[in-house]
Amino acid sequence: MSANKIRLPTFDTVLNTFAMWFLAFMWALPLLYAIWTAFHPAAYETNFVWNAPLTLDNFKSAWAAAPFARYFFNTVLLVTMILVCQFVLCTLAAFAFARFEFPGRGILFTLVLLQLLVMPDILIVENYKTIRALDLVDTIVAIGLPYIASGFGIFLLRQTFMSVPKELDEAARVEGTSFLGILWKVYIPLAKPTYLAYGLVSVSHHWNNFLWPLIITNSVETRPVTVGLSVFSAIDAGLEWSVINAATLMTSGPLLIAFLLFQRQFVQSFMRAGIR
Repeated sequence: MSANKIRLPTFDTVLNTFAMWFLAFMWALPLLYAIWTAFHPAAYETNFVWNAPLTLDNFKSAWAAAPFARYFFNTVLLVTMILVCQFVLCTLAAFAFARFEFPGRGILFTLVLLQLLVMPDILIVENYKTIRALDLVDTIVAIGLPYIASGFGIFLLRQTFMSVPKELDEAARVEGTSFLGILWKVYIPLAKPTYLAYGLVSVSHHWNNFLWPLIITNSVETRPVTVGLSVFSAIDAGLEWSVINAATLMTSGPLLIAFLLFQRQFVQSFMRAGIR
């Protein structure tokens, strides 16, 4: 009996593995530097000594230097408002496109898909004119109003709803359930993975959104964390990089923690909610 031969990795495999780890390290390098400076005194910003003392003073200084509590409240309120509105509007629109036959359905759905090709930044001027006409400038509602109807959300939920067996729909109708009842009791429970995946994407995007909130807000009472952080880290603020990076970790920390906790559910949700 011949001994099993040990297969050595090929040159291409070794090269691809090295390139993958190198690119991952380069991508994580700014985050690693931010973590280092945030947890060490300012004297160690560029002095990477393994036994450098740890400190939380940078976080205390950052929290005291700006109204981050208000910024976090505004951001949580903003992303919650947008997500609830998107769930309601996208669910109703997706259900209509998936289960109802009406004139122009294909054309309307094509227009929804065309929204995916339009970058939101292109519409900033027109959106600002509309918000000003509605007298909503410098409000949290103004930040979220252009995003409450999502073409991507409608498309993703429509694909999920179309995969639901029509037998379940017909059985519910036989029992006298209304269309909204069918949607609530049949379609929404079966689409929970899709809602989870889309919810994580929506919260992440609007938590990090910067340009539109910067333009439409003028006061502390309405600024989200992204705009508040940019004002906090302005050049004329005279702050050290250790304090600025501590504030950066505070604002991005919730998303990082959420991704680390739910990364498996996030990936599985997109796999199960993929295009069918």
